[in-house]
Order: sequence, then structure tokens, then C-alpha cells
Amino acid sequence: MRALMSFEPGGPETLRLVDVPAPIADAGQLLLEVKACGVNYPDLLTIQDLYQVKATRPFAPGAEVAGVVRALGSGVTGYRVGQRLAARIGTGGMAEFVAVDVGRCTPIPEGMSFTDAAVMQFTFETAYYALHSRARLQAGETVLVLGAGGGVGIAAVQVARNLGAHVIAAASSEQKISFACRHGAGGGVLYPSAAPKDRREMTARLKDAVGARGADVVIDPVGGWLTEAAIRCLAEGGRYLVLGFTSGIPALPLNLPLLKNCDVLGINWRTFTLQQDPRNDNNRQELQRWYREGILSPGISAEFPLHKGGQAIQLIADRQAIGKIVVTI
Repeated sequence: MRALMSFEPGGPETLRLVDVPAPIADAGQLLLEVKACGVNYPDLLTIQDLYQVKATRPFAPGAEVAGVVRALGSGVTGYRVGQRLAARIGTGGMAEFVAVDVGRCTPIPEGMSFTDAAVMQFTFETAYYALHSRARLQAGETVLVLGAGGGVGIAAVQVARNLGAHVIAAASSEQKISFACRHGAGGGVLYPSAAPKDRREMTARLKDAVGARGADVVIDPVGGWLTEAAIRCLAEGGRYLVLGFTSGIPALPLNLPLLKNCDVLGINWRTFTLQQDPRNDNNRQELQRWYREGILSPGISAEFPLHKGGQAIQLIADRQAIGKIVVTI
């Protein structure tokens, strides 16, 4: 089979399209013929050996896939050859076949394409877990979404809107803000891609965007210098959701949570879903319902064939990705 493989740590340019033996479904696994693979920021970190979970080389990047079952491992019941499934995997997605544990698989709803099914796992389930399960977002609250034009951001914008919140999209370009507003944000605020000399101006702009009371919830997959500016915009008793650090891990002055009387909540959807928590299935069913009703979009802005999968990851490395990116096989 063809696979886009990482043989040594490095950027997307180090990936090589090669022929490798197809995997075999072991006990408790399915062999999935991959039709689409979502591209996410952790894919970039993984090939650089910078992600929290290290992969054994050689490996193909790609952690969320959709495809067709081609073989069942021993002991597998409840699935059939030819069935359409989405799967959450650590690596291996940018290949023609992948062997997947059944516990990581989900049937694709009727009417959902392979591309939509592939990308509506990691970021959308993370956003729903963060806002619904952890922040307990209430209708009428104000949510500030940092990195609103990215994969997590565009999912969070839609989830917050569907839960009845007023959403403000913060992003590093007008194009990304416009994309977020088309997907449900009620307003936007532009921030620079690099830390400004005077960060007080950025804080003032964020405060102006969320209103005098402040944001009830801030969802932050960005980190870096922006974290302190954004946490200053929280309302009394607000919730700050930590999802990632595309701009670096910030050092937060702990007097701010005290002064704001706020909660700082870490969001680790990976461990949540690995625990096979039944709430995760409930969350996924709600997202699928929204999709069927036409009030949830995958937000795909670009598709790449397998041999150009490195270019897809490079979009993320260059901070040029908008919404979700997908590789088709």
C-alpha cells in the first residue's frame, strides 16, 4: 500500500510517499481502507518529535480517519466488511489502510461524507467536551474564542453558538475572522501574530469586543503572549479553557485568577475519550444530530491528495490553515 511516512524527525518536507506492506487486523481490530484523513496541529508536532505522545518510526501521520471496513480481526463482533466507519488513531492515517482497535471506531451516519466524517472527530468533540462538559456553558453567556479561524476554533465557534452563547472570534487575520463569522460568530477582533510591544492595547481591544461585563468563557488553543491579555477579559467568575499552545506555553500570573475569581480549566479530550467515558458517546451523538439538522459544518477549507499530505501539514506550520484541512486517499 502507499503511505506518507516519517522516517526521521523534521518538518513536512521530510515526509516520503512509499510502498509498505498493508497492516493486518489483529484480535479486537478492524482493517480500514482509508478514504479521508483529517489534518491537525498535533500531526505537525508528532513528526517533529514534539508531541506529548511519541510515535515509533517509521509511521504515517494522521490521527482521525474515515473509511470502509475490509477485514475483521478475531473476536470482533458488531461490525461487518463494507461498513463505513470513522476512527480516532494516534498515527497512521495518511495511508491507504490502517488497523484500528474497535474501541476507537464509530459508524458514519447516513448522509455524511468520508471527508466530513474524518474531520468531525478531534476538534469538534474537543470543543463540545470543553464547552458543554467542562465549562457547562449556559445560553446567553459570552464566549471569546482565540484562534477562531483554525480547526479547534471553528468547531468551538459553532458549538458555542448552538449552545446559545454569544460568540466573539479572535484571530490573526481578517480572512480568518470572516470565516468564523460565516460559521456563527457574532463579532470579531484582530490580534497580531507576534507579541506587540504594548500588550495593554490588545487587552483593551479584547475587552471592547466582549463588552463591559467581560467574557463568561474564553477558549484558548493558542497560548503564548495572548493568554494573559485574554484572561484579563474574563467576567467575574468566568472560566478559562486551556486547549493548546500553538504560540507557546504561557507563564500565567496567578494573581489574575484570584482577582477575577475565575476557573482555569485544562481540557484533555484525549484522556477523556481513551477512558471510554459514556459521556463521550453522548457528546458525539449530539454533534451528529446538529450535523443532520444542518447547524454544524465541518468547516473544510482545503483538500489535498495523499501525495501532497506534507503540503497540508505545512499549511498548519505556516499558520495559513483556515478551518479544517483534509487529505483524501
